[in-house]
Amino acid sequence: MKSEIVDRGDVRFIKLSGKITIGSGDVELRHLVHSALDDGKKKIVLDLGKVSTIDSSGIGEMVAAYTSVAKRDGQLKLMHLPSKINDILQVTQLITVFDVLDSDEEVMSSFS
Repeated sequence: MKSEIVDRGDVRFIKLSGKITIGSGDVELRHLVHSALDDGKKKIVLDLGKVSTIDSSGIGEMVAAYTSVAKRDGQLKLMHLPSKINDILQVTQLITVFDVLDSDEEVMSSFS
């Protein structure tokens, strides 16, 4: 998995690409989210537009990240959800947990 960090004001965008699978991205995802929290960021967006594969470990890590952010009075949102990941979140009903957005503008206004 590859990542790119972009801060827009007080919002941290974590742009991910590749695979979020056990041993290949799940631990890195955890590190990226905790690093954002340690930097004082409470508004975090996972941009999943270029993620090709995610497994149960990756999904579990996304849920754990959501919980970690919420415990610190922050918000974690998802954007650019590929259809495969959307399908997984629908089947597991986790789609109701995450706020899923499609554009930077939607994201920025959703935090207001």
